[in-house]
Amino acid sequence: MIQERLSRFATRGALLLVAFLGIAGCEPKGPAQQAGENLDKGIQNAKDAITPAGPVEKAGREVDKSLEK
Repeated sequence: MIQERLSRFATRGALLLVAFLGIAGCEPKGPAQQAGENLDKGIQNAKDAITPAGPVEKAGREVDKSLEK
């Protein structure tokens, strides 16, 4: 009986946490974040000019890009 209540409480708490994190993640990017991302892209492009990325690394980057949206 008590375990069922704890289980329900934990389940509800987990669902609320996931919902909250989902909503909190929808904030628009600010100018500082956009500038930081542009800087990161520039650094990555400079690294790739020196040592090109392999096919697996390129595929991983494409997966990352698709998950960011």
